Amino acid sequence: MRGRCALAVLLSVAGAAAAADVAPALRTQALTRGDVDALLVLSDQSVPTLAPLAPSADYRVRRRVLVDALRGRSDAAQRALRTWLDARGIAHRDFWIANVIQARVPAALLDELAARPEIARLAPNPAIANALPPVEAPAPRVQQQATTSIGWGVSKIHAPDVWALGFTGQGAVIGGEDTGYQWDHPALKPQYRGWNGATADHNHNWHDAIHDATGTLVCANDSPAPCDDDSHGTHTAGTFAGDDHAGTEPGVAPGARWIGCRNMDRGTGTPARYIECMQWMLAPTDLAGNNANPDLAPDVISNSWSCPEAAPPTGEGCTPADVLETAVANLVAGGILYVAAAQNSGPNCATIFDPPAIYPEAFVIGATDASDALANFSSRGPVGSSGPIRPDVSAPGTGIVSSVPTNSYATMSGTSMATPHVAGVAALLLSAHPKLKGRPHALEAILRASATHAVTDPALQACGGTAITDWPNNMVGYGRVDALAACREIIFMDGFDG
Repeated sequence: MRGRCALAVLLSVAGAAAAADVAPALRTQALTRGDVDALLVLSDQSVPTLAPLAPSADYRVRRRVLVDALRGRSDAAQRALRTWLDARGIAHRDFWIANVIQARVPAALLDELAARPEIARLAPNPAIANALPPVEAPAPRVQQQATTSIGWGVSKIHAPDVWALGFTGQGAVIGGEDTGYQWDHPALKPQYRGWNGATADHNHNWHDAIHDATGTLVCANDSPAPCDDDSHGTHTAGTFAGDDHAGTEPGVAPGARWIGCRNMDRGTGTPARYIECMQWMLAPTDLAGNNANPDLAPDVISNSWSCPEAAPPTGEGCTPADVLETAVANLVAGGILYVAAAQNSGPNCATIFDPPAIYPEAFVIGATDASDALANFSSRGPVGSSGPIRPDVSAPGTGIVSSVPTNSYATMSGTSMATPHVAGVAALLLSAHPKLKGRPHALEAILRASATHAVTDPALQACGGTAITDWPNNMVGYGRVDALAACREIIFMDGFDG
């Protein structure tokens, strides 16, 4: 009997040692709430190998194989856990782009759930507000100024010179993840992929990842049509593809098509909302969340948001950072250029510290002004002690005029405004060289190699040991993007023949 008791104790200790790590924030919430909003992070967060396919295989085939592998992996790994959750009436949302489940877990079942062998850890899913740039100028006044001119940033990066060559972004699709979009804004409606000139079809062209917002809502939860409850998203979309075809051209790639996903409720996002939009971008679904089709994924995604890892008041914000990193890595593995804002925490060095800009697979954008000077607010590198140079490149980001609800125009400043400039340049490159589709790293190489070194730094910093005379550097990266130079750039890449 004594031996059996000893064995029972050993088994209990072993079971406790194998239990999933539970974030302290969830423990704290469980003391005062009946349930907690948790991310059930499974152990396998790898990017599936596509070794059976040659690197030169059609990118759409590679993306289909990737999506099938991700879905198959998560279905197998999550099957028993989903059954356990369903049996207890626990609401959950399952993801495959990263192997994770969001669930409303009763506080009393937290430890029982943590003991399940397939779970690596339980992380919080907090709502974290982004410090979005404010509107700087009254819309009516700016609208009048905008109706007869192209935005200074669009001209600065020589986008009109590329249009003159016949490349306006046609054939390329830009995806936006933001506060939503006024899809029928005069500058956005003609380019929206869900508009055929007569009727709108939002299936596979729009997704709303906001399901549980409260208070007075501008946009309904699960909005069946694109909606913007802030203006930030509509502004960014105008910069990457805006053109009302009546004289107002705020966009870099007015011939591109665009699709969108709302990942913030009035500027507030959660890790699950960000993951959901990234998953939808890799394989857009219809409005019911069915019929996922990776062939309808965008070529480039513009991301002007962040998910702070250190959030108030507990200090546990975007803690499943590796899960978000897995999602970004899988998007890039699927042949999509992932453009991300460096954020607005400058002028100090080492101020790029939030996802997704900290991830190696993200293409990170700083901001410059009309005189090609580094914007004071633009976040600088380095990222960590041994990370790559960040930002990758910079783009116009101060005093940018673009579309805002309702049917108006306004000025904003931030790396949020610089990022869609670069997404638009990528679309122009895809028009000029369609064989670049599905090759995000080749696009990145061209954008870096063609960036201008005309940028100045009024602060004369040397972040991470790199001065403004060093190229690349941790203030503006490889330089300010130049669309015409990028289209003319000749880079010898394996298998690329223009």
